[in-house]
Amino acid sequence: MFVFADHPSLADQFIAELRDVTIQKDPMRFRRNLERLGELMAYEISKSMLFQVVNVQTPLGVSSTPLIKKPPVLATILRASLPFHQGFLNYFDRAENAFIGAYRGYLPTSEDFEVAMDYISSPDLSGKTVILMDPMLATGRSLEKVYHALLRFGTPAKTHIAAVLASPEGVRYVQDKMPQCHLWLGAIDEKLDEHYYIVPGLGDAGDLAFGEKI
Repeated sequence: MFVFADHPSLADQFIAELRDVTIQKDPMRFRRNLERLGELMAYEISKSMLFQVVNVQTPLGVSSTPLIKKPPVLATILRASLPFHQGFLNYFDRAENAFIGAYRGYLPTSEDFEVAMDYISSPDLSGKTVILMDPMLATGRSLEKVYHALLRFGTPAKTHIAAVLASPEGVRYVQDKMPQCHLWLGAIDEKLDEHYYIVPGLGDAGDLAFGEKI
């Protein structure tokens, strides 16, 4: 597990702006900060990937340069992840992409919820590197359901899970249920509240990026 907050950097500024209730009033800024964190995470994750040396012809000679052997598949849980996804795509510009519609379906007369999933589109994942992303890792139940749904498209060689903020409960859940996945997190917050939201967190990332839903 790699946590950006454990290594002070520009990522801390972007996360702070995502949290700030004053800056949150600017949805374009909010989306851009998600995108910038996606770019930083893409860079860090790239260091763990397989490279091959390629000879590049320059005007004055040949340069032997290590390049990523195979681009990853970027898998995104709609809708809050779209700006985050774009940050990854800015760097992994040859990546294939998967999109999943998953959300909390609250149970009648209960604060508990089940994960509803009504859309999935994915390329073949067999033997590939997958980066599964969602800005908020709260309970971890959505990520688990989405991960196992993606396996119908093939078994990846390696799966990375990327999130901007996580709860300790969500981290433990993912590590217990999906120990084969590597976690990349912006920060781990204090806890989940009684409604399963991350505290102190930043609020509803989807609403802040794209407007409140009804």
